Order: sequence, then C-alpha cells, then structure tokens
Amino acid sequence: MMNSDPINLTDAEFTRIRAMAKSLAGITIAPNKKALITGRWGRRLAHHGCTSYGEYLEFLTSTGAGDELQTSLDLLTTNETNFFREQKHFEFLAKQVLPKSQRGTPFRVWSAACSSGEEPYSVAMLLAASLPDGNWEVLGTDISSRVLATAKAALYDMERGKPIPPDYLRRFCLKGTGPQDGKFLIERSLRDRVKFARANLNERLPDFGKFDVIMLRNVMIYFDADTKAKVVSHLIPALRPGGYFIIGHCDSLTGIAYAPLTACSASVYMKPLK
Repeated sequence: MMNSDPINLTDAEFTRIRAMAKSLAGITIAPNKKALITGRWGRRLAHHGCTSYGEYLEFLTSTGAGDELQTSLDLLTTNETNFFREQKHFEFLAKQVLPKSQRGTPFRVWSAACSSGEEPYSVAMLLAASLPDGNWEVLGTDISSRVLATAKAALYDMERGKPIPPDYLRRFCLKGTGPQDGKFLIERSLRDRVKFARANLNERLPDFGKFDVIMLRNVMIYFDADTKAKVVSHLIPALRPGGYFIIGHCDSLTGIAYAPLTACSASVYMKPLK
C-alpha cells in the first residue's frame, strides 16, 4: 500500500526553493511559507514519483523536465484578481486620461501582471465604451502559462462578473447556456482586441512597443526592493512620455532608485514629457 503521509520539506530544500523562485521569477517567498510549498507542490511530487523535495528539484533541472519547471513556477505565483478591481484606477482613466487621448495613434494599455485576464478585459470594456472610434489596444502578460490559458479562453464563473457595471455586462458579456450554464463569455469582438503573451518581468522583456498606460497592480508586494527596481526599470522604457504607470494600492515605489516618474496620486505615476 502506498504511503499517503505528506513528504517532509527540509529547511535546506526550502532554502533551495526560495532561491529558485527568486532567481527565475523574482518571487520572494517568506521564511514562514513552508506550508505554501507543500500544499502547492505535494501533488507534483506524487505525480512524478518523487520521494523528496530535493529529488523533485533535481528533476526540475534535468533535461527530461519538459514543461514541469514552468508548472512548478506557476504554482508558486498567487493569482488573486477580479473585474474592475480597485475601481478608482478605472475612474482615473475615464475622467483624467481618456478624454485627453490623442486620436492619431492607438491608445495602448499594458496589463503587465494580468493573471487570468480580468484586468485587461476590464480595461478593454472601458476603452470600448470611452473611445468609440475603436483606436485602442490592450496587451496582457503574465509569467504563468496556466492563467494565460484561462485569460485567452475568456470564460468565467457568473459570480466573478458581479463587479462589472450592468451596462458593460449586457454589452460585452454573453451568458452561458447548457454545458456553460453559470458562466459567461467575453464577447468575441472585445475578446479579439485583447492580446496575451507570456513575459517574465524579472528578465529582459520583448519589445511590445510603446504604451500610454502600464498597469502593474498588486504584484510588487511579492518582490523585494532590488527586484522591484529591476522590474520597474524593465517596464518604464515602454511607457510613452506623458504616459501613466499604475500600481496597486498595496504596492509602493518607495526606495526605488530607478523611477523617473511623477506621482499623480498614491498609486498613479506619470512619466515626464522630457
């Protein structure tokens, strides 16, 4: 009979996992988060027949690991999000930014840690309603392939749609029937306007072009100061002069040396025109 007792995670193994997460994804795992690792990685050990976390770590660095390294990193990331989260940011865009947008070039927004897609689709709804000429683009990126698959599918439990304004819900969302009862799908014309790509903010980023708004919300709380500075330094060059960098209300740029930004509010910054 197979032993169902949980596998012990040693202090040395935990230290190695924390170092791996920091090196590959910029994620800082707190010293008191052993239970998080065992809770999220336990099934992966069982799936691959590993009898220790050390054995699993060796497998992750082997030539036969395939996509398992990405899967293991996905499980270490927290992907809590919802539609129109931190509503004041959307009000700021609607009242202070979009009325001043130039009509010559597409208004571009980058959701730089988009999780399962709720944020970029919320932005897309706002842009579709506010810029009737349709001259806009939204990009969503995340380190997790798993949540990006959910974002691309654009199918959500009905309960998650509660924060969506009723007129947006009617205009941009389709109620599921039959096998999809209890779910809703983002309407195709809106869905097709939102592009998704995998990106590790801790590494040199692909050239996605220039953006009027970059949103990096509720993710920097998982980074230490050095990683925050590195991530911001990777993103700001993609922001157009006069563009806005929006972070979460729980995030902070305090102490970050590389931040040529002017504060507009506690969590909204503008890149100087010169």
